[in-house]
Amino acid sequence: MKVITIVSGGMDSAVLATHLAERKYEQHLLSFNYGQRHVKELEYAFYLSAKLACQYDVVDLTSLKRLLAGSALTDNIVVPDGHYTDESMKATIVPNRNAIMLSIAYAVAVAENASYVAYGAHAGDHAIYPDCRPSFVERFQAMEHVAAGSTILLKTPFLYLTKADIVKEGHRLGVDFAATWSCYKGGEIHCGTCGTCVERREAFHLAGVEDPTTYQVVEDVHS
Repeated sequence: MKVITIVSGGMDSAVLATHLAERKYEQHLLSFNYGQRHVKELEYAFYLSAKLACQYDVVDLTSLKRLLAGSALTDNIVVPDGHYTDESMKATIVPNRNAIMLSIAYAVAVAENASYVAYGAHAGDHAIYPDCRPSFVERFQAMEHVAAGSTILLKTPFLYLTKADIVKEGHRLGVDFAATWSCYKGGEIHCGTCGTCVERREAFHLAGVEDPTTYQVVEDVHS
C-alpha cells in the first residue's frame, strides 16, 4: 500500500519513514519549503529519500513566508532558548502549518491513489502545537474524508509516544541520527540551546542512546 509521508529532515520524520519502509510501504516523501529559518533541514530530508530509495518532492510554499508573520521560524523574531515545553516555545508556532502541509499531502494521495498520509506528530508536541494533538488528527481525517470523498487514513504511529521512545525505535531501525536536523536556528551546527536542540539532547539521554550530534553549547539537559 502507498503512503504519502511528510518529512522535514528531522529525527521524528526520519524514524517515521524508516519505520514505514521496514513495513514495506511504498512511500512518496514530501517536504515543504515555507521560508523557514532552518531550511537546511531539507538537505537531510533529501538524504533520507535517497537512502530509502523513495520518490521525493519539495513543495515550494515560500510565497507564504510574508503572510505567516509572528513566528520565530518565519519572521524576524529571535528563536527562544529553553525547554520545548516552556511557554516561550509558542513563539515557534507557524499558523496552521501542519494543516496546510497535510491538506497538500492528502491532495497528492488522492491523485496517486495512495491509502495513507503519514506525519510524525508525537506526545512531546501536544503541549505546544495544537496540530499535533489527537483531537486534531481525528478531526482532520474526518474533514478530509468529506473534502476528498475518500477513505485515505491519516497514519500517526508516534502520536502517543515520547521523543525518547522515537529515539529508541530509530536506534532499533538503524536510523542515521547524525544525518538529521532539529535546530530551529539553522546555523552551521546545532546550537544546543533552542527548544528543539534541548528536546533532542534530552531524548537521547532518556533513551540511553548515544547522541551523535555536534552542538555549539552542551549543558546538562537537566540543569
